[in-house]
Amino acid sequence: MRLVFMGTPEFAVCSLELLYSSKHEVLAVVTSPDKPRGRGRKVSPTAIKQKALNMGLPALQPVDLKDDEFIIELKRYNPDLIAVVAFRILPEIVYDLPRYGSINLHASLLPKYRGAAPINWALINGEIKTGLTTFFLSKKVDTGDILLKREVEIAADDDFGSLHDKMMVSGAELLLETIDGIEDGSLKPQPQSHIMATKAPKLTTETGLIDWNQPAETIRNLIRGLSPYPGAFTFSDSKKIIILKAEVINKKANYLPGTIIESNPKKGFTIVCGQNALFIKNLKPQGKKIMSSAEYIRGYYVKVGSRFPS
Repeated sequence: MRLVFMGTPEFAVCSLELLYSSKHEVLAVVTSPDKPRGRGRKVSPTAIKQKALNMGLPALQPVDLKDDEFIIELKRYNPDLIAVVAFRILPEIVYDLPRYGSINLHASLLPKYRGAAPINWALINGEIKTGLTTFFLSKKVDTGDILLKREVEIAADDDFGSLHDKMMVSGAELLLETIDGIEDGSLKPQPQSHIMATKAPKLTTETGLIDWNQPAETIRNLIRGLSPYPGAFTFSDSKKIIILKAEVINKKANYLPGTIIESNPKKGFTIVCGQNALFIKNLKPQGKKIMSSAEYIRGYYVKVGSRFPS
């Protein structure tokens, strides 16, 4: 089958690699324009563009997906199918162009977690499993007819980084299986149950602010869902501290939530929450490298009774 692949971040690279090495023909990729990235704000290509260049594939980078020149160029490739992984919302003129239409790989078990950040929100909400779904694109985002699903277990120590990497690999395999099934006619698309739909909206800065009045388990799930990036955070003396890893401790204390109740320069420190407490394992102070909470104690003034604001 003749494919055009659309994607932008690292999550999509594994899918492109697998399709490129399959029996199907990847004609070109479509990705976002180059932009400033990283601390130096150096203009650089997306992960997908870089991979496409390494493969010798044409990389289209339209600013406007409805642009006439882009549509004409896309039509020249005459794809049988467009495969989308972690890209922008496609206009109807684009997703209806191939004879088989366009399919998307989504990192949840649709209709749960429709939206931009399904992996993050599954962890933040304390799910013990999530999954991947392939579906045909339609006018409303993440609502098209489902082709295939695959469950993915969420381990107790998974964070966004580890779960992302597991789903990246599993998703690539599911996408290839879906395209094979479309080609041989074995798949029967099924409509989604909109009643069962939940949302996974785009993360904002406010999403990551830790409220120490919440139960320790709730805060730990927030930390897991945002680690290693963009990070759940608190403040100390107006300086931002990103908490990257923590462990729930079954402990009560006669302190206000957010207060340090244990501080040991060899082990680290523990913060009381609205229910139970959190032993902080790894963190990143503003402008500093990632460190253990024990290292933080040795470099900063941390004592029992100090309190992080809620």
